[in-house]
Amino acid sequence: MTERYLHQLRVELPAPEESAAGARVRLADKFPRMALRRMTHLGLLIGATLDGASLGPEDAVVFASTFAETRALEDFLGSFPAASPLLFQTSIHPGSVQQVLIGRQQPIARLWPLAGRTRLVEQALLTALIEPALRVALVGGEERGTWMLEHKMASSRSFAFAAILTHESAGALGRIVFTPGAPTDTACPTLEHFAQAMAGRRPLTWQGAGGVWALEWL
Repeated sequence: MTERYLHQLRVELPAPEESAAGARVRLADKFPRMALRRMTHLGLLIGATLDGASLGPEDAVVFASTFAETRALEDFLGSFPAASPLLFQTSIHPGSVQQVLIGRQQPIARLWPLAGRTRLVEQALLTALIEPALRVALVGGEERGTWMLEHKMASSRSFAFAAILTHESAGALGRIVFTPGAPTDTACPTLEHFAQAMAGRRPLTWQGAGGVWALEWL
């Protein structure tokens, strides 16, 4: 059995109609003024969840996102025929976690950006468990899509979560536990399902590709 304990958990589940512009207004006090203008919606949400996390140069970050800010590309393409230079810059800007780290000038030991569909949550959790850093920030999120949603290339809602994972049980909110076992083909929770379980402090257990995973609350 392998485990890590959850500390400093924060989840952002904004109203479905919230736009990037609305998030900039709502979360303006959490970011440097110069960085705020070019941050994506997901970057703003992740920055809010990492606010006060006190990441340091010996810590690692594991970031999971299936669609990785396709909304930025949608907005740029939607600006034609008068293409927006600002939206173009946003569409090729560093990813959401990088936006936060660069904007706040936070050095870290390693960044693990992960993307996928069927077993993304497992991949992120496994990476966090085997990462040698004593403190690992487990971060995930998506942006709500518009026309790309029809092609299943974007998320149906915006959300973000972040938790600090350590080996210390004192003061922990919960824990992630992996017990090796026989491989199975059962479904892994989606990133949104996992975020909702984190927000509601609901336990999760499922058979993974190499054993049993559990999200438990203390």
